[in-house]
Amino acid sequence: MKVSLQAQEISAFTIHDLRRSASKLLHEQRWEADGVEKALNHTIGGVRDVYNRAEYVDQRRKMLQAWLGYIDGLASARNLVV
Repeated sequence: MKVSLQAQEISAFTIHDLRRSASKLLHEQRWEADGVEKALNHTIGGVRDVYNRAEYVDQRRKMLQAWLGYIDGLASARNLVV
């Protein structure tokens, strides 16, 4: 990955940047916030975290399939291999 980034002249990049981008774009696509946060392995926090033990498996599966399609579409448009 480092070699790929260097080839594209992208220097200041971390894996967390991918997580941040995914969170932003999934929220913008109006996926439910709790499902997005669960997919990113974030804790919800507060009382909600105590009572809400949902895993959102079906929602996360659909959301991540849609995310894969989005990334594949970007890569195809630029002739990149993912």
